[in-house]
Amino acid sequence: MVQGFEKVIAGPEPRRAPLVSYRYAHPAAVLAEPGTLAVFGFGAGATRNADPRWLGVELECFDAPAPLEIWQVQGPVTHGRVGDLRWSAGDGWLFAAIELDERHHGGPNGTGAAAYAQLCEFLATRRERHVQRIWNYLADINQGDGDDERYKQFCDGRAVGMGAFFADGFPAATAIGHHAAEPLQQIYLLASDQRGTRVENPRQVSAWRYPRQYGRTPPSFARAMALPAQDALAISGTAAVVGHASAHQDDLVAQLEETLTNLEALLASAGMNAGFDTQSPLKAYVRHPVDASHVHDFLQLRLPGVPVLLLHGDICRQELLVEIDGWRYA
Repeated sequence: MVQGFEKVIAGPEPRRAPLVSYRYAHPAAVLAEPGTLAVFGFGAGATRNADPRWLGVELECFDAPAPLEIWQVQGPVTHGRVGDLRWSAGDGWLFAAIELDERHHGGPNGTGAAAYAQLCEFLATRRERHVQRIWNYLADINQGDGDDERYKQFCDGRAVGMGAFFADGFPAATAIGHHAAEPLQQIYLLASDQRGTRVENPRQVSAWRYPRQYGRTPPSFARAMALPAQDALAISGTAAVVGHASAHQDDLVAQLEETLTNLEALLASAGMNAGFDTQSPLKAYVRHPVDASHVHDFLQLRLPGVPVLLLHGDICRQELLVEIDGWRYA
């Protein structure tokens, strides 16, 4: 647990958090701005761009047109490609992303192993090796029964690919199912040359301690990560989970209420003030398109002025209807 954002950190001046924002703009224009570390478009309508800092995410946005998600740092940015991996770096921060077709890597297990092996091998060569936050998007995440569910297979493969890289603790993370025609795994991350501070939710069992019913390999993530200067909290995918159990099956409003309660518990655990503001970009992943307008109205009422990107995505448990992740700046 973080003991509050006032604690003194010895050593070099902590890295200020990247600025994450949503904006309607052309990708080429944003990529030309100083300090642009990464730019994300959403869904089939996203403009294509060959710049390694650009990623078209295979999740459809319920808003049309969809805004871009933009990460920007203070200082010049370099970028390149290594094998299947694209990367950019600046001001002590690193963006890295990989996209692999499961048809070429033996399904969700083999693809997860290959993707994480490449990411960890690359990170081991970088001074920005302290991973703060990871996003995992894969097709048909809930397909299959028991240990054959695709998400559980992915968790098995991810653990193999990670090896001992995260022996000191896992970063914050999200895993969501997309509906694109191609069985792509898209994995991207934010890392720093300085360590962050992991944050857990006292209302929930830590994900890596989940009991066997959730698969051979428990999910590998922290509930949130306070970035090195403790000026921002990177929040993992958060849903209506209490202890380790899903709550309020088939009740969208109750799940949303429980999710907000969990988000507030995370803020308190991180020593932050309650609530989100206009500088706290969030994503809400909604399983059923028919629920999108209800989620929008609920969040407009409960989080007025907070920028929320509403995306069509399957949550890693079939009974969960919505999940929220994002950023909270101090």
